[in-house]
Amino acid sequence: MKIDFRTISARLAADEDLTDYDFWRAIKMIDNELYRIERERLPIPMQMLHARHVLKTARAQRLAEGF
Repeated sequence: MKIDFRTISARLAADEDLTDYDFWRAIKMIDNELYRIERERLPIPMQMLHARHVLKTARAQRLAEGF
């Protein structure tokens, strides 16, 4: 199954129910969890990296397009 990150990011960026704060908070939560995982020397889940990438791309897209 191929995941199209650009499409997911574009949909999130266009979603008016999500605020810039929601994006920031979600990214911050993922970053905190990744930090915890790294400190405990556990394997990093790829899904978490993908989610962070999608959220960062969506937030950047929203800021660039002025949503």
